[in-house]
Amino acid sequence: MDRQPQLAPPGLPAASQRAESRSPALTRRQKAAIIVRLLLTEGADLPLAQLPEPMQAELTDAMARLRIVDRATLEQVVREFIDELEAVGLAFPGGMAGALSLLDGRISRHTAERIRREAGVRQTGDPWARLRALSVEELVPFAQQESTEVAAVLLSKLDVSKAAELLGKLPGEHARRITYAVSLTDGITPEAVERIGVSLAAQIDARPPRAFDEEPVKRVGAILDSTAAATRDELLEGLEATDRAFATQVRQTIFAFADIPARLDRQDVPKVMRGLEQPRLVVALAGAQAAGLTEVVDFLLSSLPGRLAGTLREDMEARGAPDAADGDAAMTAVVTAIRRLEAAGEVKLAAPPEDADG
Repeated sequence: MDRQPQLAPPGLPAASQRAESRSPALTRRQKAAIIVRLLLTEGADLPLAQLPEPMQAELTDAMARLRIVDRATLEQVVREFIDELEAVGLAFPGGMAGALSLLDGRISRHTAERIRREAGVRQTGDPWARLRALSVEELVPFAQQESTEVAAVLLSKLDVSKAAELLGKLPGEHARRITYAVSLTDGITPEAVERIGVSLAAQIDARPPRAFDEEPVKRVGAILDSTAAATRDELLEGLEATDRAFATQVRQTIFAFADIPARLDRQDVPKVMRGLEQPRLVVALAGAQAAGLTEVVDFLLSSLPGRLAGTLREDMEARGAPDAADGDAAMTAVVTAIRRLEAAGEVKLAAPPEDADG
């Protein structure tokens, strides 16, 4: 670019200002500062915090050194900026970390983890956002294995409800030490918090890849959700004989037809019923009635509009008790429909009640 900026430090007379305008040509850094200043003036919300810190510092320094830019120079900088933008066909992120971020969710998680591990690239983004996305069960080892001070910072960065749940999973004395350590974090610097977050997130990246996304307990529970009641009970009895602790955890993850009143919100019942064919629903209700699950039947029907509930009761009486296998299959279909809506975020199931033996 040939035109020089009109730079005029405050307090100089007009002749000196004209002389100052004949400064060296603008650098790319100065041009960037001009564009950013123009966009900010127009009210643009620029995510400058996403730039690398050295680049943020260079931009700030360039803006601090500029004073006044005449209109002709501004127009020329803008034209050059637009020309460069229009000349771009495709822009790639540059580097393995950027490429992995661009392909996130489009290549398999296992492939991404392998590439990141082999290239020595840590996952980009806010490390604390990644840590907050972990389940409480996944956070427990961090709170147990790290120092009390680090655990206090971790606790402070979590949502209040998740932090409370995490404390409830820790031994009482350890939880008290961490809680007290939170009171000592007032003087910690943002840089130290960032370093702690990066260190903890690095431990996530260092974990060996898993073939399955869900833990064994949840996988077994999901399978047994869709298993006939008699088969499910038999399998659970066998599990208890082999590994009582594992069987207890599986029972906590199972959602059976009998659990509907305790875990499904009454307001969500019509939404579930709309997703089922009425003949299948009638078989499920009649089968539940015959199996002694009267409480579940009454809960479902009382949650529906009166006319629809009356029609279903009439159809149940007209049909009579179905074959046990047909009734069980229909009840499983109701459970599957509820699980499907839960996975889609359309209904939310309450946590299972604590096991009396636990």
